[in-house]
Amino acid sequence: MQAQVSTDSHIPSSPSPSPVTSPQAPPVPTSDLLAQLRQIVGAPHLHTSEQSTYRYRKGFRFGNGPVEAVVLPGNLVELWQVAQACVQAGRILIMQAANTGLTGGSTPDGSYDRPVVLINTRRLKGIHLLGDGKQVVCLPGSRLHELEALLAPLGREPHSVIGSSCLGASVLGGVSNNSGGALVQRGPAFTQMALFGQVNAQGKLELVNHLGIKLPGSPEEILRKLEAGTFSPEDIDWHAGAGHDANYIKRVRDVEADTPARYNADPEQLYEASGNAGRLVVFAVRLDTFPATKNSRVFYIGSNSTETLEKIRHALLTKFDEIPIAGEYLHRDIFDIADRYGRDTTAIIRLLGTKYLPLLFDIKARVDALGEKYPFIPRSMGDRTLQFLSRFLPRQVPPRIEDYHKRYEHHLLVRTSPELGEKLAPWLEKFFASDENGKDGGFFECTPQEGNLAFLHRFAAAGAAERYVAIHREKVGGIVALDIALRRNDRNWFEHLPKAIADKLELKLYYGHFLCHVLHQDYVVKKGYDPMEVKAEMLVELNKRGARYPAEHNVGHLYHAPEEMVDHYRKLDPCNCLNPGIGKTTKLRNWRAESA
Repeated sequence: MQAQVSTDSHIPSSPSPSPVTSPQAPPVPTSDLLAQLRQIVGAPHLHTSEQSTYRYRKGFRFGNGPVEAVVLPGNLVELWQVAQACVQAGRILIMQAANTGLTGGSTPDGSYDRPVVLINTRRLKGIHLLGDGKQVVCLPGSRLHELEALLAPLGREPHSVIGSSCLGASVLGGVSNNSGGALVQRGPAFTQMALFGQVNAQGKLELVNHLGIKLPGSPEEILRKLEAGTFSPEDIDWHAGAGHDANYIKRVRDVEADTPARYNADPEQLYEASGNAGRLVVFAVRLDTFPATKNSRVFYIGSNSTETLEKIRHALLTKFDEIPIAGEYLHRDIFDIADRYGRDTTAIIRLLGTKYLPLLFDIKARVDALGEKYPFIPRSMGDRTLQFLSRFLPRQVPPRIEDYHKRYEHHLLVRTSPELGEKLAPWLEKFFASDENGKDGGFFECTPQEGNLAFLHRFAAAGAAERYVAIHREKVGGIVALDIALRRNDRNWFEHLPKAIADKLELKLYYGHFLCHVLHQDYVVKKGYDPMEVKAEMLVELNKRGARYPAEHNVGHLYHAPEEMVDHYRKLDPCNCLNPGIGKTTKLRNWRAESA
């Protein structure tokens, strides 16, 4: 198959999706395709058995389905050749990086009309610094914690510093899913510069270079040069496109707007690789980096009034020359669950940093796979083992923060620059000195150690509900995990569920990126109730509030993609052969209706 290389500034618009009918390739026997893939990547990097593919087929929190094979290419040329072989053989391709997504967006789900090949890119590591680190080019397997470590000596940071990074998430995965993160000044992960493979309307794989770097030659030559970094400063176009969303600060400051600050289906954030959700074979993305703030200050705020926190949110976004670095919310209930079921996560990060977490998660996945295969091994054995060991760990919450846990229902962690901190401290003193606000809460400035532990505790919350369900699997009905974007002018941000829904829940756990009005809401459903039915009832309530969802974890296989997102997918993948079914769209070739 003759490949093409495009260097146009935009992907040519495909025709209206309904009449697209790419030619159907004749079926290629499984044995022939596997032999070809084995020749490309080597036998150790081709998995076909149910047990060896389990940790790739099973999503971090959701999603599971059969695959014909899992392939782990070792370089970009191998990735290109594997993708070519699978497209030519008429297979569905599912692209996967770290598999840390929470909505099953990089794993199969149910049945398909064609065999599925999953390509995992974790071996494809590599980061190139551009302009003394002001920008970076990241290959598919590059992880956030690796990028963070590379930039630290230069006094710079990536888009996201901790959160997804502590779970071992990939840089490219964040861009592909418009992941948001906790850093208020940076908005969703976004770029207009990428190098990717696209299956065009004729069913052929085409290499598209919109990276803003001159890389002449055939696809294989281009990919070798990029991977090796054999390009010069003169080859870099510094006006090729945006490397982050520069308008986000202005948007998040507009606290009177009747729309969310950010959400996955925002048309302004859907651009080629950004928000592609696996509809492209992305080989590299080019991103901006940011100056690291030295000697940041952390303020811990507690209150029993949601109105008090909302007043603080408005002030932080409107009354000062700059906005905070981060503003994270925790409800008392998730505070407690994170301490009990995320203590080991906090301790591991304190002891080892984020570097070894991907390895630990991989080991846990292997152990869990044994439980799926052998009935005499308990399910979720990895979680059960970690939870047992965590009993022997000391509490990771400092005494002053634990005292606030006892006194206050709502907690807000605010990290600022030293300059903003100098102004914020007296403002908070005056705010809580008033009779009206002083009755409802208080604050203190954290020591560096307290601030670090406070934010680690907040991010341990992200997996705590999942651990709780794994440990109490026999006693609960499952989990509903929502991440929602509230309207920027929504002052009544704390949820009050109707009794008919609340009575079906064992736990309601709230946390999130408060200044952005993005909340993560995890619900443990009581035994006997269907989590999907409960979720459908909750979405009705969210629609009444004008919320958008998901806010930053993308639609995956859990949510219906709105029309603007579906249009983006159709333009990128007119044949519907890369990750079909995402956003509950049709899985059929050429976007045929399921009823056809």
